[in-house]
Amino acid sequence: MPRPEVRHFLSVTDLSADELRHVLDLADAVKKNPGAYRKALEGVALAFYTEKTSTRTRMSFQAAIQQAGGHFMDLAGSQFGAGKEDVEDTAHMVGLFSDFLAARVYRHGLLEELALHSPVPVINALCDQEHPCQALADAQTILAHKGPKAKVAYVGDGNNVAASLALACSMLGIHLNVATPEGYGLDTAIMKKCAAFGDFIHAFDEPKAAVSGADVVYTDTWVSMGDEAEKDVRLKAFKGFQVNAALMAHARPDVVFMHDLPAQKGVEVSKDVFDSAQSVVLEQAGNRLHAQKALLLFLHGPGSVQDASGKARWMQST
Repeated sequence: MPRPEVRHFLSVTDLSADELRHVLDLADAVKKNPGAYRKALEGVALAFYTEKTSTRTRMSFQAAIQQAGGHFMDLAGSQFGAGKEDVEDTAHMVGLFSDFLAARVYRHGLLEELALHSPVPVINALCDQEHPCQALADAQTILAHKGPKAKVAYVGDGNNVAASLALACSMLGIHLNVATPEGYGLDTAIMKKCAAFGDFIHAFDEPKAAVSGADVVYTDTWVSMGDEAEKDVRLKAFKGFQVNAALMAHARPDVVFMHDLPAQKGVEVSKDVFDSAQSVVLEQAGNRLHAQKALLLFLHGPGSVQDASGKARWMQST
């Protein structure tokens, strides 16, 4: 059984609203002065397992742990997976050799099973229900550009990225309009969780109304990993939901554009919007490093593991 003090991060809501704000403040501190944390995770190991292709998630976790003095352990080619070593044994074994397990998987249930048996924090690096690490970087980007009173519009598929974004916005008190075609909206369970924090998330079936007066416009691919068989159906259903100059004209003049990447330019977003001065997509991607470093520091600090002196391990190195 897992140690009672282990903190897992399978959902944005595994943090309290105050803890989420703390992690985001820490992400800003790390971004401004990365050298101050260069030994904060010295000797700490992060194991990374993925069932899907990964670029930003893998690179940002690897850079985050290494820049803080720790080690990255890639589980590609390991005995973990269908028809190989079972989940319980894998979770226990990974805990013998590492201090974190970040897993990028299809089923959320697999993450829950790993967390049940893992003696170290399990981090959701993406699953079918949520992408909470992406939401940390998204929130950091939104707050940096538009502050806590931002009005955000998400246009497209109510997928895992949209779910975590909605939860993070709800917890931070940020208003979010979500425009999706019929049948592709946010899951009712996610909407219920969001409602517990207040009336911050509003659903639309038409993009213009959702984008009207927005400070931030966000979209994601219409065909995510695992949805390839539905490509033709999805492209037809999402017709009219492209983020282009005409749609952006309904937002505020100083609106910024966000996308979690990879993008299909000319599909969910026009190339001119993606490449425009309004686009903060690359900064958003870069914030994955800072947000995930802050998350690792937090999970290895108060409420998780402390060193012999009682000082939290995420404290700045000197």
